[in-house]
Amino acid sequence: MKKHQISTKFLSIEKVTKIIERKQKIELSEEAIAAVKKCRDFLDTKAAKSAEPIYGVTTGFGSLCNKHISPEDLSTLQRNLVISHACGVGEEVPQEIVQLMLLMKIQSLSYGHSGVQVDTIQRLVDFYNKGVYPVVYQQGSLGASGDLAPLAHLSLPIIGMGEVYYRNKKYSAAEINEKFGWKPITLKSKEGLALLNGTQFMSSYAVWLLMKARKLSWLADIIGAISLEAFDGRIEPFNMLVHLVRPHAGQIITAAHITQLLEGSEIIAQHKEHVQDPYSFRCMPQVHGASKDAIEHVQNVVETEINSVTDNPTVFPDEDIIVSAGNFHGQPLALVLDFLSIAMAELGNISERRIYQLISGKRGLPSFLVKNPGLNSGFMIPQYAAASIVNQNKAFTMPCSTDSIESSQGQEDHVSMGANAATKCYLVVNNVEKILGIELFNAAQALDFRKPLKSSDFIEDFVKCYREFVPFVENDTYMHELIQKSIDFIKGVRVVM
Repeated sequence: MKKHQISTKFLSIEKVTKIIERKQKIELSEEAIAAVKKCRDFLDTKAAKSAEPIYGVTTGFGSLCNKHISPEDLSTLQRNLVISHACGVGEEVPQEIVQLMLLMKIQSLSYGHSGVQVDTIQRLVDFYNKGVYPVVYQQGSLGASGDLAPLAHLSLPIIGMGEVYYRNKKYSAAEINEKFGWKPITLKSKEGLALLNGTQFMSSYAVWLLMKARKLSWLADIIGAISLEAFDGRIEPFNMLVHLVRPHAGQIITAAHITQLLEGSEIIAQHKEHVQDPYSFRCMPQVHGASKDAIEHVQNVVETEINSVTDNPTVFPDEDIIVSAGNFHGQPLALVLDFLSIAMAELGNISERRIYQLISGKRGLPSFLVKNPGLNSGFMIPQYAAASIVNQNKAFTMPCSTDSIESSQGQEDHVSMGANAATKCYLVVNNVEKILGIELFNAAQALDFRKPLKSSDFIEDFVKCYREFVPFVENDTYMHELIQKSIDFIKGVRVVM
């Protein structure tokens, strides 16, 4: 397979998804190599000739920005920076996100505004292509000045320190260097700062979350449509005339999607005694749609971020200028990651409400969705489990981005807390996957009570596939196992949007 070339071409979430799913190797384009070399040469010349201090190049960092560093100590300064900033704690970052961190860091450094050596970026490329993933920890970043602690751990193996995973086995950096015949990179001026001073921890989580959120948003429509059928719901709330007079894009898309999913259903076409459905069914276009619009907004922000230079100072060789500024500040990501948490939590919230309606013994469905309620508890407690997860998500939607704690002796007096917004959103999105798994478990059970009437061909086929993993429940059984199979089924579904 042809390698993906790292270049100035726009890197979309869709493109990242394809690179990851196809297990595509990457390489630096000739354009990127030329830009990186040009910037490095300019920086070396500038540092040698300039009588004025250059932040991060000939000075210390943060509140130590006024401390001049002699030329013979510049390499030691950068090495010390990486070592001293590797202060991550807590759980390890999943390898699939570390893989994205490598890709995002390579992309950001390749624009030729960071002053790194080609060899340094190439080592990151080697890590990515060989599947060597540095051990990074979830806690420690304030989201400004960038993701210092996690990116320090990502960078440690470049200088022969820290740990990595290779084929799910943990190695020391020294061991992996020996395995592949790599020598530790000797960092030049500014390189340590360029490696650490960026938003790639936050943005990599954001990319992963968007890939999953888009899938779960589409699955929420499918599972919601199955629940609507099982509850003998009405089709009228999905009439396009309603949505064109309130034309939010996500609302229109959701209504059209659910209408398409139900096309040809005997159940939806039958006469209804009830005039209205509860909001959790009737308002799926408005609620699911609002989450779709939120996801779209988050994607616009994140795609801008992953196509940006986010370290400091920023080097402009053509303009003969080095600017110390604040592109490392994670506020754009912090705000949208909190927004994404809320939007995804709402998909879980409305899903749990549909679960509750399905087990309530209404519209001809048996209490708790079993033939002999009383003797059997049936689907009573899966709803409890979903409600518990929804409650946890409500706590997780408390925003991180509204807080700031001063650091670096007041030099860094406003931070984004975007890293915590990212790891918290990760928990929310995974929780929504569990809730939707429980809803599908209930919805498929309830739909079987509508036989011999059939739903649409799509829903009948979807539930048939599901039944290969999760059977109809006749009598009380070990429910945890079936719920987990339902969640695993959702994880394995490939959604074409």
